[in-house]
Amino acid sequence: MDWKDEKNKKLIQAVLALETPEEAKCFLRDLMTKGEIEEFGKRFKAAEMLWEKETYSKIKKETGFSSTTVARVSKWLNNGEGGYKIIINKLHNNSGQSRRGSA
Repeated sequence: MDWKDEKNKKLIQAVLALETPEEAKCFLRDLMTKGEIEEFGKRFKAAEMLWEKETYSKIKKETGFSSTTVARVSKWLNNGEGGYKIIINKLHNNSGQSRRGSA
């Protein structure tokens, strides 16, 4: 992934420019297909569930993912760039929810 590529820089700038949930919904819907949005939503749900130490079987049941996909999300949650952890921490800190996962 080349984050220095101009089109990738523009995408990051576009995401950072979003100010409201409605703006985010509109942008994401124009950027992605309905299926892609649903897939990314399920991946994020799986990451949150992994963070909360839920079992693979419960995550599979709630998301419809295979064990392989849950393992892939777990890999990125624990050994990726840290993006899942950043957002989960921000969302949980803003909502007052406690977290059981480690940073």
